[in-house]
Amino acid sequence: MAFEIKDKYNVSDLVELVALLRGEGGCPWDREQTHESIRRNFLEEAYEVAEAIDEKDPEHLKEELGDVLLQVVFHAGIETDAGNFTIDDAADEECRKMIFRHPHIFADATLGTSGEVLEMWDDVKKKEKHFTTKTDELRAVARSLPGTWRAEKLQKKAAKAGFPVGDTADALLKIKEAAKELENGGDAEKAVKTLLFEAVNAARLSGLDPEEALTDACDEFLDKFASAERSGKI
Repeated sequence: MAFEIKDKYNVSDLVELVALLRGEGGCPWDREQTHESIRRNFLEEAYEVAEAIDEKDPEHLKEELGDVLLQVVFHAGIETDAGNFTIDDAADEECRKMIFRHPHIFADATLGTSGEVLEMWDDVKKKEKHFTTKTDELRAVARSLPGTWRAEKLQKKAAKAGFPVGDTADALLKIKEAAKELENGGDAEKAVKTLLFEAVNAARLSGLDPEEALTDACDEFLDKFASAERSGKI
């Protein structure tokens, strides 16, 4: 196969390598993959990047970013094979987007704080996406996000738009009412939905990342389980 073995590779080499693996005479598995078949792989690799960030381990982060980069190149390769676009087209679009969304760097806008930058970013994005209503903005929050993050983003955007999402006391009251509904044998599905959504709201209003909080709770549960196993209780 026409691929040069080197001491050091770059992004262009990765693009060439993926094209080779997906091309005639390449790897049967790689040739069979679709966006849908490797969708979960992309998500898992992104979470492994997050884990490397949490570990503050540069070597692990380098490895996991490479795995995410492979996913990007692979998905772009599928579209290249289909004649739709190349990875350079994706890079071109992203550069244009970043330039458009940074008028304080590439145009004549004047911004002094990161808060002003975020406000401007939202305004520019609305124009770019042709949002005409606040609902358009909320619907643009990806359904593929973890449920806690999606709920948090929807709540934040709704609150910013002036929709009454309540304060911490309201969230706790709704949690208690939902718990009582469950306790009394009421509509379990509705009650659980309310419990989860308002728990996220309570976390958000308390300045906590709900996904991180739940991850920490899982870790604490694992510690309790391990302790119980060591003590012979299970």
